[in-house]
Amino acid sequence: MEKVRLGIIGIGAQGGAYAGFLTGQGGMPGMPPAPAPEHMALGALCDIDPEKEKLCKEKYPGFPFFKDWREMVGSGTVDAVVTTVPHYLHHEIAIYCLEHGMNVLVEKPAGVRAKDVAAMNQCAAAHPDVAFGIMFNQRTNKLYQKIRQIVASGELGEVRRSNWIINTWWRPDSYYRQSAWRATWGGEGGGVLVNQAPHQLDLWQWICGVPKTVYAKCLCGCHRQIAVENDVTILTTYENGATGSFITCTHDAIGTDRLEIDLDKGKIVVEDSKKAKIYRMKKSEAEMNATMSMMEVAMLTMGNAAGGGLYEVEEFENTDGWGVQHVTVMEDFARHILTGSPLLAPGSDGIHGVNLANAAQLSSWLGKEVENPVDPELYAAELNKRIAAEGKFPLRA
Repeated sequence: MEKVRLGIIGIGAQGGAYAGFLTGQGGMPGMPPAPAPEHMALGALCDIDPEKEKLCKEKYPGFPFFKDWREMVGSGTVDAVVTTVPHYLHHEIAIYCLEHGMNVLVEKPAGVRAKDVAAMNQCAAAHPDVAFGIMFNQRTNKLYQKIRQIVASGELGEVRRSNWIINTWWRPDSYYRQSAWRATWGGEGGGVLVNQAPHQLDLWQWICGVPKTVYAKCLCGCHRQIAVENDVTILTTYENGATGSFITCTHDAIGTDRLEIDLDKGKIVVEDSKKAKIYRMKKSEAEMNATMSMMEVAMLTMGNAAGGGLYEVEEFENTDGWGVQHVTVMEDFARHILTGSPLLAPGSDGIHGVNLANAAQLSSWLGKEVENPVDPELYAAELNKRIAAEGKFPLRA
């Protein structure tokens, strides 16, 4: 096998984009298409919508089209599939694929409920010969890879506090009206935490660690005609006593994307996921606290801190174009299948962000701080209450 043939299950916005990447037809208007992955090609397409079938046969002639994803899995036309479908279906399709020896790349989020993702992970562990990845394309961002390495190395000491404001998701009501399942408890399982922000929830814990406790305020239908959360503030604590905050919404038309990480010996600041500053202190904050007189503090704060010898600054940028990150995950997944190279985003990692989203929603529903991860059955029961009140979709077992 020279190239992995990918089957796309669900030809919506994301599935259509992936088909475009794999055939050289993808890209934003006015921008060159992202280069196709070297070791992956389009194998087949699948959707239950007759209009999507018509579109695919016109745009991608010669590629098999299926109305039933199970039929595609068993057809021999694909070596792997990607699940670009509503969130509740991700684990169902993944488990079926794993049990039938089909390599599977799960779209984010890994699922809605941690109990479903845990079942998927258990199935993957029982079938280690089948490739299992997740589309955490932000992990390919060299800027975040470098920051993770710096934090993990310990050169700046332990994380003391982290803050991420990520409000660059402006979505008008017309966005939510595109599909009946969007912004519903029974169709999507939530709002900004399960749709827009999973990448940042993943990066936050990938870099700063998994929090011990979560307290959150989730506003539902804030300035929008929807039932689910679209304005969220999360506060977290960690085993070492560090704290964190994560703020996100979909009604800020201007938007902010700023990550700050305070550590014993420095600080990391990221703007717009593109530009980073690493502040390396000459002395740790603990040493300064123990030894500096108020006269020395006054002299330091009155002058230029960097020029005064408090810290040195390193700056770097990420210049990836649109689509490059998704294609990089595809290529990484293909190489894993072909050569056994380790995955940048193993499918099993998807549960951490889902745990965080579940904990934030449950904390807001109950009005109290919760342990992370939360009791999966309690979360499922509370979610079902909201699905029942909505009255549009069946309850989830």
